Amino acid sequence: MNKGSVVGNIVQDLGLDVKRLKSGRARIFTEDSREYIGLNVDKGTLVVRERIDREELCAQVTPCSLHFQIILENPMELHRIDVEILDINDHAPVFARKEINIDVGELAVPGARFSLDNARDPDVGLNALQRYTLNPTDHFTLKELSRNDGTKYVEMVLQTPLDREQQEEHKLILTAFDGGSPQKSGTVRITVVVIDANDNPPVFSQPVYMVSLLENAQNGSIVVIVSATDKDKGLYGEVTYSFPQSTGMEAIDIFTIDSESGEIKLKGLLDYEKSKQYELNVEARDIGGLTDTSKVLVEITDVNDNAPVISVLSFSNPIPEDSAPETVIAMLNIKDIDSGKNGQVKCSVSSDLPFRIKSSSSNFYSLVTDQFLDREKVSEYNITIRATDEGSPSFSTNKTLQLKISDVNDNAPVFQRQSYTAYVMENNTPGVSIFAVTASDKDSGNNARISYFLEDVLVNGVSASTYISVHAESGEILAVRSFDYEQTKEFNIRVKAQDGGNPPLSSNVSVKIIIQDQNDNAPQVLYPVQTGGSVVAEMVPRSADVGYLVTKVVAVDVDSGQNAWLSYKLQKATDRALFEVGAQNGEIRTVRQVTDKDAVKQKLTVVVEDNGQPSRSATVNINVAVADSFPEVLSEFPDFTHDKDYNDNLTFYLVLALAVVSFLFIVSIIAILSVKCYRWRRERMFYKSGANLPVIPYYPPLYADVGGTGTLQHVYNYEVCRTTDSRKSDLKYARPSSESIISFDTNGTQTLTIAQRDTAANVYDDK
Repeated sequence: MNKGSVVGNIVQDLGLDVKRLKSGRARIFTEDSREYIGLNVDKGTLVVRERIDREELCAQVTPCSLHFQIILENPMELHRIDVEILDINDHAPVFARKEINIDVGELAVPGARFSLDNARDPDVGLNALQRYTLNPTDHFTLKELSRNDGTKYVEMVLQTPLDREQQEEHKLILTAFDGGSPQKSGTVRITVVVIDANDNPPVFSQPVYMVSLLENAQNGSIVVIVSATDKDKGLYGEVTYSFPQSTGMEAIDIFTIDSESGEIKLKGLLDYEKSKQYELNVEARDIGGLTDTSKVLVEITDVNDNAPVISVLSFSNPIPEDSAPETVIAMLNIKDIDSGKNGQVKCSVSSDLPFRIKSSSSNFYSLVTDQFLDREKVSEYNITIRATDEGSPSFSTNKTLQLKISDVNDNAPVFQRQSYTAYVMENNTPGVSIFAVTASDKDSGNNARISYFLEDVLVNGVSASTYISVHAESGEILAVRSFDYEQTKEFNIRVKAQDGGNPPLSSNVSVKIIIQDQNDNAPQVLYPVQTGGSVVAEMVPRSADVGYLVTKVVAVDVDSGQNAWLSYKLQKATDRALFEVGAQNGEIRTVRQVTDKDAVKQKLTVVVEDNGQPSRSATVNINVAVADSFPEVLSEFPDFTHDKDYNDNLTFYLVLALAVVSFLFIVSIIAILSVKCYRWRRERMFYKSGANLPVIPYYPPLYADVGGTGTLQHVYNYEVCRTTDSRKSDLKYARPSSESIISFDTNGTQTLTIAQRDTAANVYDDK
């Protein structure tokens, strides 16, 4: 058939369609390197790719077939195709020689046989060699014989005695015919020379010799020794041995025979896989030309001399790590050309790998997964496939496949710790880096690319994004604003780490931000209070003993830690030998006994300093009056006048506040009484109406009770102190009677505690 000729339609024969052939990437796999048959995927037909010579492919083997497989993927399918090659009569019978010379003794008796060359016709069946003819047939006839393999050969048989004196040579034509149409033939010329005086032919000891020989027999090994005897004596009794042309060139190339001893030796290499048996024709000839023939049948015994051959038909690489068990990774063809047990193959992989070999059909195997895979544990496998035959000794072949496992996003990012704590100094610059969180992902590629996000949680009632931002790539936590330790000491945020898989996986972690204190606040003096309109003076009697508590400086620092540790020291004093201040508690005490020589007016300056770096401080001025009576104090402080306008305004606002509070109190009492009266009247109406009125649910009013827990639940006490030169009054909150404080206003008005007021009254009475 010519190239491109259609051999068959696999779409019809296999029940497939053209789309399946294209989507499955259909292709032909042959165990040989040459592809005589091609696949037309577009039409679904098998076509001839190369000229096919049946005699080259199969020689005399019938039937002659081409075997190959069609492989489809997604899913994998395997179809075996057998194409039988039919013979045509393209060869005529051919003889190896153009002329055959045969010497025949004149005493040869009728029935003597002479081996003739066989004609060779590579064709088979009817196209093969069918018959021979011999012309003329005056003295000789043909006898056709067949070998065990069915091939024919001929012998020329003497029919009538020969007479050399009448005819020394006989010219014959041997013609071979095949059975083809048209019939073809081949001829060879035979020249028979009649020789004289040898009337006994050689005779073999046995007509057939049976020999068994291992295929790995060494070159030069003796196969068998044939023997023939001739009853004649002298030169006519000497016998020589040879292989006639009918033996075949293949056997002659492998075996040799000693012409004198009849010893047949091996001169070539045997191969059981090429030929399992050899038939040798041995001819014994005496010097007079008489011959006899015998057969030597050599049976070749198979030896395990071929290792299995592993061919990878298809290999899926890489495969995803979430592949289910029984997923086909590769399709294999494993073949051992030996026979019997020597050709039986076992295929396996290492038991510690998550794979196994599954037999699909004769000589075909599948490599499949045996369990679930995990790329994070093993990302690549070197799978060694071992094929071992059952011969003795056995042969094995290894084939290593490098399989990579592709990643699937099955691992969420994992932070290094369950939670984090970060510290930032207050008064920081916005945008400063506070901390960095790091998460890792066991996946690879985009599945391991981690982005960081700040979760939207509330911090002090507002979104955390107003405090903190997170760098998406590095996980760095940045301050959005400047922090103040005195307002916010710590807060918690949550950072989410999300990978780039599809769908993405994420995890989050809690980060506690602790703001560290800076010494950014100076101490604040709470007592004594420093005002612009009045000066506070502490009174010390002249009878005060050593250690007398004059007053106590009370200060606070809103910072924390050592920044809030306060120390007190006396910076200035009218008489440093008279007073001292406690370094830790701020208490001002007398150092010695007060004497009459000490000045009445004493001015002290106390410095309050924190322990920060650098330290901050505050100062307070304290006026101390060393006197036993109030008039003595007034005489020493003539410059402390009272601000009348200030006191007038203060009195006005206090009286107004008292009036408003009293008014609200009275209104609340009236409202509560009105509500109670209204409720009482409704209850009376309900009782009088009986069961005919609808039931109205009652909800108590949301008014506060006045019985100690009402709107005026605090008790305020007031003192009214009048001065001698004004009708206006100062309204001050009562202070504990233990305090010894004198407050002077610039207008000359004064506010005294109860104890001081009694003392002052006694002084005025004396005057």
